[in-house]
Amino acid sequence: MENKDAMYYLEKAPVPKAIAHMAIPMILGMVVNMIYNITDAYFIGRLNNTSMLASITLALPFTTILMALGELFGTGGSTYISRLLGEKKLDFVKIVSSVTLYLSLISGFLFMLICIPFLFPLLKLLGATGETLLHTRSYIIAYTIGSPFVVANFALAQMVRSEGASTESMIGMVISVIVNILLDPVFIFLFHMDVMGASVATVIGNISAVAYYIYYLEKKSPAQSVRLKYFKPNRVILLNIFKIGISALLLSGFLIVSSLMFNNYAVLYGDHVVAAFGVANRVCQISDFIGMGLYMGVVPLIAFSYASNNIERLNKVLKTTAFYLVTIIFMIAAVLFVFRTQVLELFSSDETVIKVGVIILTALLFSTLFAGISGLLTSMFQAFGKSIQSTIMSVSRGIALIPIIIIGNSLFQLNGVIWSMTVSEICTCFIGLLLWSGSKKEILNGNSKECAAR
Repeated sequence: MENKDAMYYLEKAPVPKAIAHMAIPMILGMVVNMIYNITDAYFIGRLNNTSMLASITLALPFTTILMALGELFGTGGSTYISRLLGEKKLDFVKIVSSVTLYLSLISGFLFMLICIPFLFPLLKLLGATGETLLHTRSYIIAYTIGSPFVVANFALAQMVRSEGASTESMIGMVISVIVNILLDPVFIFLFHMDVMGASVATVIGNISAVAYYIYYLEKKSPAQSVRLKYFKPNRVILLNIFKIGISALLLSGFLIVSSLMFNNYAVLYGDHVVAAFGVANRVCQISDFIGMGLYMGVVPLIAFSYASNNIERLNKVLKTTAFYLVTIIFMIAAVLFVFRTQVLELFSSDETVIKVGVIILTALLFSTLFAGISGLLTSMFQAFGKSIQSTIMSVSRGIALIPIIIIGNSLFQLNGVIWSMTVSEICTCFIGLLLWSGSKKEILNGNSKECAAR
């Protein structure tokens, strides 16, 4: 695909065709990533060690921190790049892309330096104890060392997608996942590295994707560059990256808080509950990731239409995306609900894990539609450059979850913990709809002052 064609989809292609071009590769990339997550759990589950299976669940907040750093620079930088492209400020794009990449690498390196001396307290914070602590430590060590590449991978994927090159963004994701899946059984079983083998394979997969993205941006991108000579951060660039990137960071940050709270409440009921949460969460990612692929994939399309003040096109993009999102998530969640027991049995032979997992998966599937709508609204606000609304959306679920899970555990014990996420997703969705109701008149009337680069 020629790069000029990518810009055509942002600017002129019929809306359904443009959405398909931007979203389908992203969805496929997310599906491949989901397959990796499920495969990862499958390989570790074949070790027939519930503590090992629980350890990758306990490590989720840690890996989410790396994702959060990548989202900080990836979301902030990529939405800014898309708006600059819509305003035809191509020379400035090279500087912004270079700044985004090198800031992501620097942040990952600093994260590594901070985590290494504080690894044991971090494990305690994650809720790891006894045998599970040892396995969680093994899983996290490789991630810590590979932090710069993991963070850069998240950022680069969004940078590539920001100019309409959704297929190239997907290729990088697929490279990472394929390398990961191929190396998982080698490191886990052949080299007897167990859970550490899974994380080593993940880091190598991320390094492979980073190499591909850098090659693409330097050799094939029509506007971006990763050359060090363009690394010229200034107040305007940093402000535009961080004002939206912070909301993405906070969103991931509250995912970390949510995971920590779930972990610490789940361990009260045993390792089998922690393992069940992990397996059910990975199964639910089938609908979650496809929904994410859709609403994240169209962000450059939304930002470009808004910045170029093409409000008629923007309105069509928003309505069509919302329709596709609700339809797809509902259909997938319905199928998974019908076959929830059979699906869980693929990952564990422990009857207690399966029994609890059925309840957890039911609750998670019920929340997916609300989570998808919330995700779309958050992505819209980020694309518009609306920092206040996107920040409110990012923190609302975490803020809502804290009292809900505490009260739920107190009144309904384990069932209260399980259903707390569903209730918090409903609350967040309602808040998002209120924010959109208060903002859509200004946005759809063509007032795009905020998105202009100053």
